[in-house]
Amino acid sequence: MSSRDPNQENHPPRYGTKTTGPLNDDTTTSQSRPTSLTLGPRKRPNLHTDPLIHHGRHFGRAIYAFANIQALLLAGLGADEDSPPETQQERRELRVFKKLLTTIPDLEGRLMSSSGEEVMAIASMLQKGAASARSDDTKSLKGVILDWIGPLNPPLSRNVKHDRGFQHPQTGFLLCPPELDWSNSDIRKQLRNKEITISGSHWPIFVYKNETYDPENPWKGLFRNELLIKASSPGYKHIFTSPSSVEEQPKATRSGNARIHGMTHVTPASLAYAFTQIRFSLSSAGVFSRTDGETDSETFYTSVLELLEDPEEQDEVRPLVLWWNQRVFPSFSNARRLAPTSSALSRIKARRGRVGTAAASHPNE
Repeated sequence: MSSRDPNQENHPPRYGTKTTGPLNDDTTTSQSRPTSLTLGPRKRPNLHTDPLIHHGRHFGRAIYAFANIQALLLAGLGADEDSPPETQQERRELRVFKKLLTTIPDLEGRLMSSSGEEVMAIASMLQKGAASARSDDTKSLKGVILDWIGPLNPPLSRNVKHDRGFQHPQTGFLLCPPELDWSNSDIRKQLRNKEITISGSHWPIFVYKNETYDPENPWKGLFRNELLIKASSPGYKHIFTSPSSVEEQPKATRSGNARIHGMTHVTPASLAYAFTQIRFSLSSAGVFSRTDGETDSETFYTSVLELLEDPEEQDEVRPLVLWWNQRVFPSFSNARRLAPTSSALSRIKARRGRVGTAAASHPNE
């Protein structure tokens, strides 16, 4: 228990900064700050074009998808080094904040030299970028997901989703968690009538290889389903390395999101994001809403990310991430590289050097 007086007027806040003006009416942001890793109310900021919007797109895809970036910045800037975070939520917030700083060049310096109003503008631009990337990916996956799970009977529209989810036999099967038996007509009826609702923490069967779940070994095949990996992982590649990279025969195309942002390996957050987008595209929900009770996307995303970041699960996570890296990023290799001295090129150069040395030592021969 801290001995600090929370009512002490000049004591620096644990989180946030004390400012005056219309933003907080002379109150410390920590007193009623929103949770930074939960999206707050939707706003429509008046923003000018800024590289931060571009960086915000990558942040939402590869670092944290559902952050309230305004609260995140205030929490990070107001963190007290002498008083480390006490809760798991606070530790995650600080971890995400530090990742954000290392991702965007000179962001830390820009934040430290900015006024409160300027910090809010920075947050708005990053938030706009993350939201626009999420919207673009949702629209892009809506139609192409049907190609990956087809042929479909009955057929489904590429433009509307009301007959997806549990309303359709194939999307319903893929979304049904293994705890429920999709082959049971009563279960299907209850899911379609919403007599049974599925929370985001109950993962769908499609995250398992061959849609097969082993209750005795729940890691077996987890996150290795063909829907995620088929033809070199179309779901992930569609978002991060460009839609054309899904095709078996590559062709000239614009750079993918990963290359644009210098991304050379998968991150736990990027995997969770791709899985969340694919899950949503199979559902009947029409809008990727922050408060959508039908898909509960934020809970699903957070539960996947928590598992992949859990220190006690790394014996399973490390080979999974390596497996993904080898499929998504062709240049990635965890194999030991041969020493340069053993290559043919190095031997040719060494021989040339020996010949040159011998010639120099016997100039008259």
